[in-house]
Amino acid sequence: MTPFHVAAILVVLTAAFAALNHHLLRLPTTIGLVIIALAASAATMGVDALYPAFGIADIIRDQIEAIDFNQTLMDGLLGFLLFAGALQVDLEDLKEQRWIVAVMASLGVALSTIVVGVGYAWMAGVPILVAMVFGSLISPTDPVAVLGILKYVKVPKSLEIKIAGESLFNDGIAVVMFAVLVAVAFPGGESMTPGGVALFFVQEAVGGVALGGSLGWLTYQVLKRTDDYVLEILLTLALVMGGYGLAHELHVSGPLAMVVAGLFIGNHGVTFGMSVKSARHVTDFWHLIDEILNAVLFLLIGVEVFAIPFGDQAIWPALATIPLVLLARFVAVLLPVSAMRLRRSFTQGGVAVMTWGGLRGGISVALALSLPDSEWKPMILSATYVIVVFSIVVQGLTVGPLVRRVVR
Repeated sequence: MTPFHVAAILVVLTAAFAALNHHLLRLPTTIGLVIIALAASAATMGVDALYPAFGIADIIRDQIEAIDFNQTLMDGLLGFLLFAGALQVDLEDLKEQRWIVAVMASLGVALSTIVVGVGYAWMAGVPILVAMVFGSLISPTDPVAVLGILKYVKVPKSLEIKIAGESLFNDGIAVVMFAVLVAVAFPGGESMTPGGVALFFVQEAVGGVALGGSLGWLTYQVLKRTDDYVLEILLTLALVMGGYGLAHELHVSGPLAMVVAGLFIGNHGVTFGMSVKSARHVTDFWHLIDEILNAVLFLLIGVEVFAIPFGDQAIWPALATIPLVLLARFVAVLLPVSAMRLRRSFTQGGVAVMTWGGLRGGISVALALSLPDSEWKPMILSATYVIVVFSIVVQGLTVGPLVRRVVR
Protein backbone atom coordinates (compact mmCIF):
# COMPACT_ATOMS: atom_id res chain seq x y z
CA MET A 1 0.00 0.00 0.00
CA THR A 2 1.08 3.57 -0.65
CA PRO A 3 1.49 6.08 2.22
CA PHE A 4 -1.77 7.70 1.10
CA HIS A 5 -3.66 4.41 1.41
CA VAL A 6 -2.21 3.83 4.89
CA ALA A 7 -3.15 7.37 5.98
CA ALA A 8 -6.64 6.95 4.52
CA ILE A 9 -7.21 3.68 6.40
CA LEU A 10 -5.98 5.21 9.66
CA VAL A 11 -8.24 8.25 9.31
CA VAL A 12 -11.28 6.14 8.40
CA LEU A 13 -10.70 3.78 11.35
CA THR A 14 -10.08 6.70 13.68
CA ALA A 15 -13.31 8.41 12.60
CA ALA A 16 -15.32 5.17 12.89
CA PHE A 17 -13.93 4.24 16.31
CA ALA A 18 -14.26 7.82 17.60
CA ALA A 19 -17.93 7.87 16.52
CA LEU A 20 -18.47 4.50 18.20
CA ASN A 21 -16.93 5.83 21.40
CA HIS A 22 -18.95 9.06 21.22
CA HIS A 23 -22.29 7.29 20.86
CA LEU A 24 -21.73 4.15 22.95
CA LEU A 25 -18.85 4.29 25.45
CA ARG A 26 -18.82 8.08 25.97
CA LEU A 27 -15.28 7.94 27.36
CA PRO A 28 -12.57 10.56 26.82
CA THR A 29 -11.64 10.21 23.17
CA THR A 30 -8.06 9.09 23.78
CA ILE A 31 -9.07 6.35 26.21
CA GLY A 32 -12.06 5.24 24.15
CA LEU A 33 -9.96 4.89 21.01
CA VAL A 34 -7.36 2.74 22.75
CA ILE A 35 -10.04 0.48 24.27
CA ILE A 36 -11.96 0.05 20.99
CA ALA A 37 -8.77 -0.50 18.97
CA LEU A 38 -7.57 -3.10 21.47
CA ALA A 39 -10.97 -4.82 21.41
CA ALA A 40 -10.98 -4.88 17.62
CA SER A 41 -7.41 -6.20 17.57
CA ALA A 42 -8.27 -8.92 20.10
CA ALA A 43 -11.35 -9.91 18.12
CA THR A 44 -9.29 -10.15 14.95
CA MET A 45 -6.73 -12.35 16.69
CA GLY A 46 -9.54 -14.50 18.04
CA VAL A 47 -11.02 -15.03 14.59
CA ASP A 48 -7.54 -15.81 13.27
CA ALA A 49 -7.02 -18.40 16.03
CA LEU A 50 -10.33 -20.09 15.18
CA TYR A 51 -9.84 -19.92 11.42
CA PRO A 52 -6.06 -19.87 10.85
CA ALA A 53 -6.46 -20.43 7.13
CA PHE A 54 -7.63 -16.84 6.75
CA GLY A 55 -4.30 -15.45 8.01
CA ILE A 56 -5.96 -12.14 8.94
CA ALA A 57 -3.68 -11.38 11.88
CA ASP A 58 -0.54 -11.95 9.82
CA ILE A 59 -1.76 -9.60 7.09
CA ILE A 60 -2.59 -6.88 9.60
CA ARG A 61 0.68 -7.44 11.46
CA ASP A 62 2.64 -6.92 8.25
CA GLN A 63 0.81 -3.68 7.55
CA ILE A 64 1.24 -2.38 11.12
CA GLU A 65 4.96 -3.13 11.09
CA ALA A 66 5.27 -1.39 7.72
CA ILE A 67 3.90 1.83 9.22
CA ASP A 68 6.98 2.10 11.52
CA PHE A 69 5.38 3.49 14.68
CA ASN A 70 8.68 4.97 15.90
CA GLN A 71 9.28 6.99 12.74
CA THR A 72 5.62 7.97 12.40
CA LEU A 73 5.55 9.44 15.91
CA MET A 74 9.08 10.68 16.56
CA ASP A 75 9.72 12.09 13.05
CA GLY A 76 6.14 12.92 12.13
CA LEU A 77 3.37 13.49 14.64
CA LEU A 78 5.35 14.53 17.71
CA GLY A 79 6.46 17.96 16.51
CA PHE A 80 2.87 18.96 15.69
CA LEU A 81 1.47 17.59 18.95
CA LEU A 82 4.08 19.23 21.17
CA PHE A 83 3.73 22.59 19.45
CA ALA A 84 -0.07 22.42 19.70
CA GLY A 85 0.11 21.42 23.37
CA ALA A 86 2.60 24.17 24.30
CA LEU A 87 0.48 26.71 22.41
CA GLN A 88 -2.22 26.28 25.07
CA VAL A 89 0.03 26.79 28.13
CA ASP A 90 0.08 30.20 29.81
CA LEU A 91 3.70 31.27 30.10
CA GLU A 92 3.11 33.41 33.18
CA ASP A 93 1.57 30.49 35.01
CA LEU A 94 4.46 28.30 33.89
CA LYS A 95 7.00 30.85 35.19
CA GLU A 96 5.42 30.65 38.65
CA GLN A 97 5.95 26.88 38.65
CA ARG A 98 9.26 26.89 36.73
CA TRP A 99 11.41 25.42 39.51
CA ILE A 100 9.24 22.44 40.29
CA VAL A 101 8.70 21.82 36.55
CA ALA A 102 12.46 22.01 35.89
CA VAL A 103 13.30 19.68 38.79
CA MET A 104 10.58 17.17 37.89
CA ALA A 105 11.55 17.17 34.19
CA SER A 106 15.23 16.53 34.94
CA LEU A 107 15.93 15.13 38.41
CA GLY A 108 12.58 13.38 38.51
CA VAL A 109 13.25 11.53 35.25
CA ALA A 110 16.74 10.57 36.44
CA LEU A 111 15.41 9.26 39.77
CA SER A 112 12.69 7.25 38.06
CA THR A 113 15.19 5.82 35.56
CA ILE A 114 17.44 4.60 38.38
CA VAL A 115 14.61 3.09 40.45
CA VAL A 116 13.05 1.32 37.43
CA GLY A 117 16.47 0.23 36.15
CA VAL A 118 17.61 -1.33 39.42
CA GLY A 119 14.22 -2.93 40.06
CA TYR A 120 13.83 -4.28 36.53
CA ALA A 121 17.35 -5.73 36.51
CA TRP A 122 16.52 -7.62 39.70
CA MET A 123 13.02 -8.72 38.62
CA ALA A 124 13.67 -9.69 35.00
CA GLY A 125 17.30 -10.70 35.21
CA VAL A 126 18.47 -8.33 32.48
CA PRO A 127 21.86 -6.54 32.58
CA ILE A 128 21.77 -3.35 34.61
CA LEU A 129 22.61 -1.05 31.68
CA VAL A 130 19.86 -2.61 29.55
CA ALA A 131 17.46 -2.19 32.49
CA MET A 132 18.50 1.48 32.73
CA VAL A 133 17.59 1.90 29.06
CA PHE A 134 14.14 0.55 29.88
CA GLY A 135 13.97 2.92 32.85
CA SER A 136 14.78 5.92 30.65
CA LEU A 137 12.11 5.14 28.04
CA ILE A 138 9.32 4.39 30.53
CA SER A 139 10.04 7.22 33.01
CA PRO A 140 8.87 10.33 31.12
CA THR A 141 5.19 11.16 31.30
CA ASP A 142 3.74 11.48 27.83
CA PRO A 143 2.61 15.06 27.01
CA VAL A 144 0.06 13.85 24.48
CA ALA A 145 -1.62 11.48 26.95
CA VAL A 146 -1.37 13.90 29.89
CA LEU A 147 -2.71 16.94 28.03
CA GLY A 148 -5.48 14.79 26.56
CA ILE A 149 -6.63 13.72 30.02
CA LEU A 150 -6.36 17.25 31.46
CA LYS A 151 -9.04 18.31 28.98
CA TYR A 152 -11.51 16.12 30.88
CA VAL A 153 -10.19 16.22 34.47
CA LYS A 154 -10.50 19.47 36.39
CA VAL A 155 -7.57 20.10 38.72
CA PRO A 156 -6.41 23.28 40.47
CA LYS A 157 -4.65 25.62 38.03
CA SER A 158 -1.28 25.47 39.79
CA LEU A 159 -1.32 21.66 39.79
CA GLU A 160 -2.42 21.55 36.14
CA ILE A 161 0.54 23.72 35.14
CA LYS A 162 2.96 21.48 37.06
CA ILE A 163 1.62 18.33 35.38
CA ALA A 164 1.40 19.84 31.88
CA GLY A 165 4.73 21.67 32.09
CA GLU A 166 6.58 18.61 33.34
CA SER A 167 5.13 16.38 30.60
CA LEU A 168 6.05 18.87 27.87
CA PHE A 169 9.68 19.15 28.93
CA ASN A 170 10.58 15.77 30.41
CA ASP A 171 10.19 13.79 27.20
CA GLY A 172 12.90 15.90 25.54
CA ILE A 173 15.26 15.22 28.45
CA ALA A 174 14.36 11.52 28.50
CA VAL A 175 14.94 11.08 24.75
CA VAL A 176 18.47 12.47 25.17
CA MET A 177 19.08 10.22 28.20
CA PHE A 178 17.71 7.24 26.27
CA ALA A 179 20.08 7.88 23.34
CA VAL A 180 23.09 8.05 25.69
CA LEU A 181 22.16 4.83 27.52
CA VAL A 182 21.48 2.93 24.28
CA ALA A 183 24.92 3.92 22.98
CA VAL A 184 26.50 2.60 26.18
CA ALA A 185 24.36 -0.50 26.76
CA PHE A 186 24.09 -2.25 23.40
CA PRO A 187 26.98 -3.90 21.54
CA GLY A 188 27.97 -2.04 18.41
CA GLY A 189 26.76 1.24 19.85
CA GLU A 190 28.97 4.31 19.74
CA SER A 191 31.36 4.40 22.69
CA MET A 192 30.97 7.55 24.77
CA THR A 193 33.28 9.06 27.37
CA PRO A 194 31.83 10.99 30.34
CA GLY A 195 32.85 14.20 28.59
CA GLY A 196 31.16 13.03 25.40
CA VAL A 197 27.98 12.24 27.30
CA ALA A 198 27.94 15.71 28.88
CA LEU A 199 28.58 17.40 25.52
CA PHE A 200 25.87 15.33 23.84
CA PHE A 201 23.41 16.26 26.59
CA VAL A 202 24.21 19.97 26.34
CA GLN A 203 24.08 19.95 22.56
CA GLU A 204 20.71 18.21 22.43
CA ALA A 205 18.95 19.92 25.34
CA VAL A 206 20.40 23.44 25.27
CA GLY A 207 20.58 23.40 21.48
CA GLY A 208 16.92 22.41 21.23
CA VAL A 209 15.80 25.18 23.57
CA ALA A 210 17.95 27.76 21.76
CA LEU A 211 16.70 26.67 18.33
CA GLY A 212 13.05 26.74 19.42
CA GLY A 213 13.43 30.19 20.96
CA SER A 214 15.24 31.58 17.89
CA LEU A 215 12.74 30.20 15.38
CA GLY A 216 9.82 31.30 17.55
CA TRP A 217 11.22 34.84 17.71
CA LEU A 218 11.85 34.99 13.95
CA THR A 219 8.35 33.73 13.20
CA TYR A 220 6.92 36.29 15.64
CA GLN A 221 8.74 39.10 13.81
CA VAL A 222 6.98 38.10 10.59
CA LEU A 223 3.62 37.52 12.31
CA LYS A 224 3.44 41.00 13.83
CA ARG A 225 3.96 42.52 10.36
CA THR A 226 1.23 40.36 8.83
CA ASP A 227 -2.55 40.62 9.08
CA ASP A 228 -3.76 37.67 7.05
CA TYR A 229 -4.84 34.71 9.14
CA VAL A 230 -4.33 32.20 6.30
CA LEU A 231 -0.72 33.31 5.91
CA GLU A 232 -0.23 33.36 9.69
CA ILE A 233 -1.46 29.78 9.97
CA LEU A 234 0.90 28.83 7.14
CA LEU A 235 3.79 30.53 8.99
CA THR A 236 3.15 28.53 12.16
CA LEU A 237 2.89 25.34 10.10
CA ALA A 238 6.22 26.17 8.45
CA LEU A 239 7.72 26.82 11.89
CA VAL A 240 6.79 23.34 13.09
CA MET A 241 7.69 21.36 9.98
CA GLY A 242 10.81 23.32 9.10
CA GLY A 243 11.95 23.70 12.70
CA TYR A 244 11.57 20.02 13.55
CA GLY A 245 13.42 19.00 10.41
CA LEU A 246 16.18 21.54 11.09
CA ALA A 247 16.56 20.26 14.65
CA HIS A 248 17.13 16.76 13.28
CA GLU A 249 19.79 18.01 10.86
CA LEU A 250 21.55 20.04 13.57
CA HIS A 251 21.41 17.11 16.03
CA VAL A 252 19.53 19.04 18.69
CA SER A 253 16.31 18.08 20.47
CA GLY A 254 13.33 18.59 18.16
CA PRO A 255 10.79 17.99 20.96
CA LEU A 256 12.31 20.71 23.18
CA ALA A 257 12.55 23.07 20.21
CA MET A 258 8.84 22.64 19.45
CA VAL A 259 7.81 23.12 23.09
CA VAL A 260 9.77 26.37 23.38
CA ALA A 261 8.52 27.63 19.99
CA GLY A 262 4.93 26.76 20.95
CA LEU A 263 5.21 28.60 24.26
CA PHE A 264 6.63 31.67 22.49
CA ILE A 265 3.98 31.81 19.75
CA GLY A 266 1.11 30.84 22.07
CA ASN A 267 1.91 33.68 24.46
CA HIS A 268 4.03 36.47 22.98
CA GLY A 269 3.00 35.79 19.40
CA VAL A 270 -0.75 35.58 20.05
CA THR A 271 -0.75 38.60 22.42
CA PHE A 272 1.48 41.02 20.50
CA GLY A 273 1.84 39.60 16.99
CA MET A 274 -1.73 38.84 15.87
CA SER A 275 -5.08 40.51 15.60
CA VAL A 276 -7.94 39.04 17.59
CA LYS A 277 -9.34 37.45 14.43
CA SER A 278 -6.00 35.92 13.43
CA ALA A 279 -5.31 34.65 16.95
CA ARG A 280 -8.69 32.90 17.01
CA HIS A 281 -8.14 31.25 13.63
CA VAL A 282 -4.58 30.16 14.47
CA THR A 283 -5.67 28.75 17.82
CA ASP A 284 -8.63 26.93 16.29
CA PHE A 285 -6.44 25.48 13.53
CA TRP A 286 -3.90 24.04 15.98
CA HIS A 287 -6.66 22.79 18.28
CA LEU A 288 -8.08 20.86 15.30
CA ILE A 289 -4.64 19.50 14.36
CA ASP A 290 -4.11 18.46 17.98
CA GLU A 291 -7.44 16.62 18.20
CA ILE A 292 -7.07 14.79 14.87
CA LEU A 293 -3.45 13.69 15.36
CA ASN A 294 -4.17 12.75 18.97
CA ALA A 295 -6.97 10.49 17.81
CA VAL A 296 -4.81 8.85 15.12
CA LEU A 297 -1.95 8.32 17.60
CA PHE A 298 -4.12 6.58 20.18
CA LEU A 299 -5.69 4.41 17.51
CA LEU A 300 -2.15 3.40 16.51
CA ILE A 301 -1.31 2.56 20.12
CA GLY A 302 -4.32 0.25 20.24
CA VAL A 303 -3.52 -1.60 17.01
CA GLU A 304 0.22 -1.72 17.71
CA VAL A 305 -0.52 -4.81 19.82
CA PHE A 306 -0.08 -6.79 16.57
CA ALA A 307 3.61 -5.82 16.50
CA ILE A 308 4.36 -6.64 20.17
CA PRO A 309 6.06 -10.04 20.71
CA PHE A 310 4.05 -11.29 23.69
CA GLY A 311 4.94 -14.70 25.10
CA ASP A 312 5.00 -16.72 28.31
CA GLN A 313 8.48 -15.45 29.11
CA ALA A 314 7.50 -11.80 28.65
CA ILE A 315 3.93 -11.23 29.83
CA TRP A 316 4.36 -11.99 33.53
CA PRO A 317 7.47 -9.81 33.99
CA ALA A 318 5.58 -7.11 32.09
CA LEU A 319 2.63 -7.23 34.49
CA ALA A 320 4.96 -7.28 37.49
CA THR A 321 6.65 -4.13 36.18
CA ILE A 322 3.50 -2.00 36.59
CA PRO A 323 3.85 -1.54 40.39
CA LEU A 324 7.60 -0.97 39.95
CA VAL A 325 6.99 1.89 37.52
CA LEU A 326 4.34 3.39 39.81
CA LEU A 327 6.75 3.18 42.76
CA ALA A 328 9.46 4.88 40.72
CA ARG A 329 7.03 7.63 39.73
CA PHE A 330 6.05 8.13 43.38
CA VAL A 331 9.71 8.49 44.40
CA ALA A 332 10.38 10.83 41.47
CA VAL A 333 7.49 13.06 42.57
CA LEU A 334 7.83 12.83 46.35
CA LEU A 335 11.51 13.74 46.72
CA PRO A 336 11.48 16.91 44.57
CA VAL A 337 8.16 18.04 46.00
CA SER A 338 9.36 17.46 49.58
CA ALA A 339 12.44 19.56 48.86
CA MET A 340 10.38 22.35 47.27
CA ARG A 341 7.93 22.37 50.19
CA LEU A 342 10.69 23.76 52.40
CA ARG A 343 10.32 27.06 50.56
CA ARG A 344 6.76 27.13 49.21
CA SER A 345 3.34 25.55 49.67
CA PHE A 346 2.09 22.71 47.52
CA THR A 347 -1.42 21.56 46.67
CA GLN A 348 -2.72 19.04 49.21
CA GLY A 349 -3.01 15.69 47.49
CA GLY A 350 -0.74 16.90 44.67
CA VAL A 351 1.79 14.09 45.10
CA ALA A 352 -0.89 11.42 44.69
CA VAL A 353 -2.38 13.14 41.63
CA MET A 354 1.00 13.71 39.96
CA THR A 355 1.97 10.10 40.65
CA TRP A 356 -1.23 8.52 39.33
CA GLY A 357 -1.76 11.17 36.64
CA GLY A 358 1.73 10.74 35.18
CA LEU A 359 0.53 8.82 32.14
CA ARG A 360 2.80 7.00 29.74
CA GLY A 361 1.97 6.95 26.05
CA GLY A 362 3.17 6.64 22.51
CA ILE A 363 6.63 8.08 23.09
CA SER A 364 7.59 5.15 25.33
CA VAL A 365 6.33 2.63 22.76
CA ALA A 366 8.18 4.43 19.96
CA LEU A 367 11.45 4.44 21.89
CA ALA A 368 11.09 0.75 22.75
CA LEU A 369 10.49 -0.10 19.09
CA SER A 370 13.62 1.84 18.13
CA LEU A 371 15.91 -0.34 20.27
CA PRO A 372 18.60 -2.34 18.47
CA ASP A 373 17.69 -5.99 17.96
CA SER A 374 18.82 -8.08 20.93
CA GLU A 375 17.60 -10.90 23.16
CA TRP A 376 16.19 -8.31 25.56
CA LYS A 377 14.17 -6.25 23.09
CA PRO A 378 11.02 -8.46 23.04
CA MET A 379 10.83 -8.42 26.85
CA ILE A 380 11.25 -4.63 27.00
CA LEU A 381 8.68 -4.12 24.23
CA SER A 382 6.11 -6.27 26.05
CA ALA A 383 6.67 -4.51 29.38
CA THR A 384 6.47 -1.08 27.75
CA TYR A 385 3.24 -1.82 25.93
CA VAL A 386 1.54 -3.33 28.99
CA ILE A 387 2.51 -0.32 31.12
CA VAL A 388 1.33 2.17 28.48
CA VAL A 389 -2.06 0.47 28.06
CA PHE A 390 -2.50 0.23 31.86
CA SER A 391 -1.52 3.87 32.20
CA ILE A 392 -3.89 5.18 29.55
CA VAL A 393 -6.88 3.00 30.38
CA VAL A 394 -6.73 2.34 34.14
CA GLN A 395 -4.96 5.45 35.37
CA GLY A 396 -6.67 7.64 32.79
CA LEU A 397 -10.15 6.50 33.83
CA THR A 398 -9.50 6.80 37.57
CA VAL A 399 -7.44 9.99 37.89
CA GLY A 400 -10.62 12.10 37.88
CA PRO A 401 -12.17 10.36 40.92
CA LEU A 402 -8.76 10.51 42.63
CA VAL A 403 -8.59 14.28 42.14
CA ARG A 404 -12.06 14.74 43.59
CA ARG A 405 -11.15 12.56 46.56
CA VAL A 406 -7.71 13.86 47.61
CA VAL A 407 -7.28 17.42 46.32
CA ARG A 408 -8.19 20.13 48.77
